[in-house]
Amino acid sequence: MTLGRRALLAAGLALPLAGAATAQAKAAWTRPAGIVPDASIALWPEGHLAVPPGLVESVVQRSDDPNASDRMLQGITRPRLDLFRPEKPNGAAVILAPGGGYRYVVVDKEGYELARWLKERGVTVYVLFYRLPGDGWPDRSNVPLADAQRAVRLVRSRAGVDGIDPARVAFGGFSAGGHVATSLLTRFDASAYAPVDAADALSARPDALAAFYPVVSMDPAIAHAVSREKLLGPDPDAARQALYSPEQQARTDMPPLFLLHAEDDDVVKVENSLRLHSAARAIGAPCEAHYFAEGGHGFGLMKTTGLPVAAWPDLYWNWLAARQIV
Repeated sequence: MTLGRRALLAAGLALPLAGAATAQAKAAWTRPAGIVPDASIALWPEGHLAVPPGLVESVVQRSDDPNASDRMLQGITRPRLDLFRPEKPNGAAVILAPGGGYRYVVVDKEGYELARWLKERGVTVYVLFYRLPGDGWPDRSNVPLADAQRAVRLVRSRAGVDGIDPARVAFGGFSAGGHVATSLLTRFDASAYAPVDAADALSARPDALAAFYPVVSMDPAIAHAVSREKLLGPDPDAARQALYSPEQQARTDMPPLFLLHAEDDDVVKVENSLRLHSAARAIGAPCEAHYFAEGGHGFGLMKTTGLPVAAWPDLYWNWLAARQIV
């Protein structure tokens, strides 16, 4: 079936489609049952962002399996939080930043799928569609961090509306979204943008933070080359490389950290997590890490069948409980 505008509106993805993206987006598919956000919340006040000329949002369906949607969002012009409200909120909030190599943001396998899993357990979930640094925005390298900081502040400002505890706000990121997360881990109080309203008086430090097979380092020896180029350009100097390498910015007051990585990841080297883990341990910052021999990259909830790494959601849940988030 063709994905119409009404269905996109229901999913918080009402987007203009153009060119090759249009053809792919019209591929036949069926949204997995139950994965529909309850609302879509703009990160920034209307008119605050000057969208780069020619930038157009598009949603592309990458899966031909009618029961396993795998969409990606490109050219993000309206950064936002897609909200999933549980029937019985337990007061916990989790913000999720899916991956995509800073070229796009994955919708389903690292966003809506985990949002559904957490929602079923009473967590209020916000899937973050952040701006992409290679899309022509000013101050490109700080654009994802600015959106992550704003997301945490905005969620806290909505505590009464959404029925959450502003002291139980966790953040999680996958792959390049893991770089968004780990940048927030170490630079939650950096001046990534000028305040725009009362929400910006609130803290952007999450109460707990998880990074799943994350891009972390900008060191060319282990960096994910595409993410590095999109974030920093083709030839960053040593100082910029260090600033945007969270393992070199570890601090004792950073949030408790959860790391997950497969050792056979051939896209983002496990050394990204190992270095950050080592940096946290060196300064005594709380960090729990899980490494699995198999799993590859980008497994999310959809690609773990038959592997020990399939246990990761329960490990993450238990960690959230130990941190008194859930």
